[in-house]
Amino acid sequence: MSIVGICGVGGRMGHAIARSLDAKGHAIGNSFDIEASPIFGKDPSLVIVDKKSTATVSAITVSPLSSVDCVIDFSSPVATMKILEAAVESGTPLVIATTGIDTAMEKKISDAANHIPIVYATNMSVGVNLLFKLTEMAAGALGGSYDAEVFEAHHRHKKDSPSGTASTLIRSIQEGHEAYRDNKEAYRDRGIIGERSDDEIGVQILRGGDIVGEHTVFFCGDGERIEITHRATDRRIFADGAVRAAEFVVKAEPGLYSMFDVLNIG
Repeated sequence: MSIVGICGVGGRMGHAIARSLDAKGHAIGNSFDIEASPIFGKDPSLVIVDKKSTATVSAITVSPLSSVDCVIDFSSPVATMKILEAAVESGTPLVIATTGIDTAMEKKISDAANHIPIVYATNMSVGVNLLFKLTEMAAGALGGSYDAEVFEAHHRHKKDSPSGTASTLIRSIQEGHEAYRDNKEAYRDRGIIGERSDDEIGVQILRGGDIVGEHTVFFCGDGERIEITHRATDRRIFADGAVRAAEFVVKAEPGLYSMFDVLNIG
């Protein structure tokens, strides 16, 4: 059993992670959220009915991290940078699942991994990480001779666009074969936009309702079309994957790890 803190514990994913930790026999330790959260200053185990602990939900500081074995971060890019700095100071392993992380932030995560073990992934689902690997393999096999497109759909409240998962799928295509390596993202709008170019990866985005997450990669050739799709119907899959990553990171040496490392599908 591990004692795991949750950054963003008051959100929908925070609740799902708490339930997953409990189901897998782990304890919920000191956790973090904004002061406006209804659970701020309270026991984070209250998100699970009939559970009590001595842990507290607080602002991000070094002190609360000393009593947990690792932290799962499903928050915001700003909060992620704060928990990253505090975790390095306290020596606490991290699982980072926040989306919307930019290149400069990724560099900070990479630098922090010289001091603590970090699992960083844009999507914690086992199935989505298989989608990443299959996309890379397909791009390599097709050799750049097929037009590549990425479609993603999420609920109406999602703030970042494209999703972190879609961005990773684009990188999977680019890394799959040198012919795609320098292809740019193309977001099409209405009007006479001209023919598709040879050096683009099309990106299509849908936001609406309560869609948990849907991603499809298209490889379109002359006479055939290949589609690789993952549909999420329950946020539990992301929570379960994050807990699996936490079980991995508490035993790991300092370094930057992906879900491929967690799942041993590198």
